[in-house]
Amino acid sequence: MRCLRSIVVFSNFIAVVVLLTGCASRLPNHPDQLQYSALEFQLPEVETLVLENGIRLYLKEDRELPLVQVTAMIGAGAVTTPKEKTGFADIFGSAWRTGGAGDRSPEELDAFLDRIAANLTASMGLYTSQLDLSLRTQDLEQGVAVLADMLRRPRFDSERLELARLQAQESVRRQNDSPGAISSRLLMAALYPDSSLGYSPTHDSLARITRHDMVDFQQTYFAPNELWMAVSGDFDRDELMQLLQHNFGDWKQREVPEQVIPVVSRPESGSIQIVTKDLPQTTVLIGDLGLTKDNPDLHAVRVFNYILGGGGFNSRMMREIRSNRGLAYSAYSYFQIGKRLPGPFVAGTETKNASVVPAVILMREIMTGLRENPVSDDELMLAKESQINSFVFGFENTHSVVNRQLTLTFFDYPEDYLTNYTDRIAAVTADDVQRVAREFVDPSRQQLVLVGDSAEFRAELEQLGLPVISVDLDEGSEIAR
Repeated sequence: MRCLRSIVVFSNFIAVVVLLTGCASRLPNHPDQLQYSALEFQLPEVETLVLENGIRLYLKEDRELPLVQVTAMIGAGAVTTPKEKTGFADIFGSAWRTGGAGDRSPEELDAFLDRIAANLTASMGLYTSQLDLSLRTQDLEQGVAVLADMLRRPRFDSERLELARLQAQESVRRQNDSPGAISSRLLMAALYPDSSLGYSPTHDSLARITRHDMVDFQQTYFAPNELWMAVSGDFDRDELMQLLQHNFGDWKQREVPEQVIPVVSRPESGSIQIVTKDLPQTTVLIGDLGLTKDNPDLHAVRVFNYILGGGGFNSRMMREIRSNRGLAYSAYSYFQIGKRLPGPFVAGTETKNASVVPAVILMREIMTGLRENPVSDDELMLAKESQINSFVFGFENTHSVVNRQLTLTFFDYPEDYLTNYTDRIAAVTADDVQRVAREFVDPSRQQLVLVGDSAEFRAELEQLGLPVISVDLDEGSEIAR
């Protein structure tokens, strides 16, 4: 018996050796020789329809979990908020969510949502106002009723409004605690001096916001023909349509004034803003106006930014500033693509005070290099493949699929934007990258913000050839050198 067992073990060993030898003979000699099948991507289908009163619906059923997610978006936001009432968006969103709705007081609404384990958030962005609701399938009827109350009969409770104001004022009081927050605020103010994108709330602006402002905004812009709804999850379509008809069917269409989008212009010349703080390192931001989603160079800019600073350790900024020079732990860049107005281009790093000017010079040299010389084939291919892969794997969440379709339609993206996205990325050439670098990255007009101990680097700033402005955060004033 022992001999038989030994023979079986030896036979198994020989079989494994033969199998591994056969596999090894088929393995490539180098990882570069590995071959993969092409990624296949098919855009998930989303049902779209418009109700009689103008409500636009985007629906996708998903039975994996007994949950439903709903996004209700009104096509109006904070873009027209006057400077003297900056901060309206955050206070509106907070008072909208916490201020009660319909027959429910703030406390009753909170208790009801807790009882059914539902999550409800409210927010106001630049161009839209939005509710997001997540709940169990069995509670969908009650959830739709709550959404109807929030959209049609919000209370904006005065006590909750004051609480939201106090929280916002506390944020203003602490706004200079973080170097990152300071630099971002000053950069946006420099890029958008006459737009709500560049305004920052103050104690005075927050104090001017009233409950009447909120009621007036809701009564002016909230209408069924301005409502866009995305629904995903475990729901029955016929039942959902009945619930919507019951809660929104008598909400009549009406004419809603169009929000006039202000015009912004790219700064004609660059500048350097300095905030002196007793810190061992300096936060560095470099910015300019970027582009909108309508720009035909959108895809080339995405590839260019990956190469510049958006690709992590594969980007030139991270490779040169961190890996090769050891000037900073990280360096990055991004383009925030604007929906209606051009979004900002931002590049940034944090470095010890003595290295500020060398780091800035190196960042600008990297940008200039991309303007003056074509990128390599390998660099271009890596950037394009990364953008394509990140796009393909961005549709794993069902509600994000529905929400993205809603958003693209609302902001008038081309119908083929998603279906042709990967092809357009793949078509970007080295000439395209160099062309957009020349258009969107010009060191002579960039706005720089430096927050740190300026005594260690101020004398060297003349090398950058830009006017220097000292910002006194305590006084809220700017003193030009």
